[in-house]
Amino acid sequence: MRAPVPHRVSVIGAGAWGTALANLLADTGADVRLWAREAEVVASVRETGQNSLFLEGTSLNPDLAVTTSLATALGDAEAVVWVCPVQHSAAVLAAAAPYIPRSAMMVTASKGIEIATLRRMDEIFAEVLPQEQSRRLCVLSGPSFAREVVAGAPTAVVVASRDEGARLGAQALFQTDRFRVYTNSDVVGVELGGALKNVIAVAAGVAAGLDLGHNAVAALMTRGVAEISRLGVALGAQPATFAGLAGMGDLVLTCTGGLSRNRTVGYRLGLGHSMEEIMGNTRTVAEGVATVRAVHRLARRLGIEMPVSTEVYRIIVEGVDPMEALHRLMTREPKSENPDILLVGEGS
Repeated sequence: MRAPVPHRVSVIGAGAWGTALANLLADTGADVRLWAREAEVVASVRETGQNSLFLEGTSLNPDLAVTTSLATALGDAEAVVWVCPVQHSAAVLAAAAPYIPRSAMMVTASKGIEIATLRRMDEIFAEVLPQEQSRRLCVLSGPSFAREVVAGAPTAVVVASRDEGARLGAQALFQTDRFRVYTNSDVVGVELGGALKNVIAVAAGVAAGLDLGHNAVAALMTRGVAEISRLGVALGAQPATFAGLAGMGDLVLTCTGGLSRNRTVGYRLGLGHSMEEIMGNTRTVAEGVATVRAVHRLARRLGIEMPVSTEVYRIIVEGVDPMEALHRLMTREPKSENPDILLVGEGS
């Protein structure tokens, strides 16, 4: 028997995506408390009904409560939706853990890999939460720009959990007539799809900034999903996941959509801007900039060939000229496409 849909929901993280999910849940009639690190976000939401720092110009549900207190946000929560940037999540989770009810449903919508430890979000939660609670952790991912979700644009996402009851509960929590939720049991694949596509989106943005045309972007996306699949399978993911919403679906959106932060970073790199210049004048987080460092280390550790991600790493970390990176990609030894497909299909 399916558990009742949670009514008291805490959303931890008031960036664009956290705010959008909190607003979505408030629109369903849930009692939502949104935690923000920034006092200016709290003031903005309370005084203007908008998150002017991260989602300016978008009106929010007037019943959405916002606070800078973790104790206030998490007290008596029946569900906790985690939307903090991955690189800060461990520290925030350590501070939040004493206030998280042991019975609360846990859902993470953060996308990325922790640089220092190479941990996914489910691994971070497993080290802090009680074993039974972390085993029931749900991962929400898929092609979903925050601004479009707030505007009510039709959106489809996927929620994964190792526990069937948990993923069905999360599906029921988020499902609306404008936000369709599918379920999946592949936690590792859904997490990695959401994290790794950001790196390929930077590459797609670079190609756009260099005005290389649609052919180049299509090639980067296709070869990008091949190398994402290779790494994912090596880490225990199911190959089919990367053909779904958390894989190809999110990759298409992030590589082509004008609202993509990661594509925008790449686009500016293609135009000749430096990383210091790009990161110095933005408050939003482009997770691909951090994730590419973790991907580079994982690929080397596992012996996985990831040429697109490697060139993104060289551009971002080593300052290589984008045209030099393109030349390296185009002049690699000619190969058959089939071995990549067979490798993923065999799960090796």
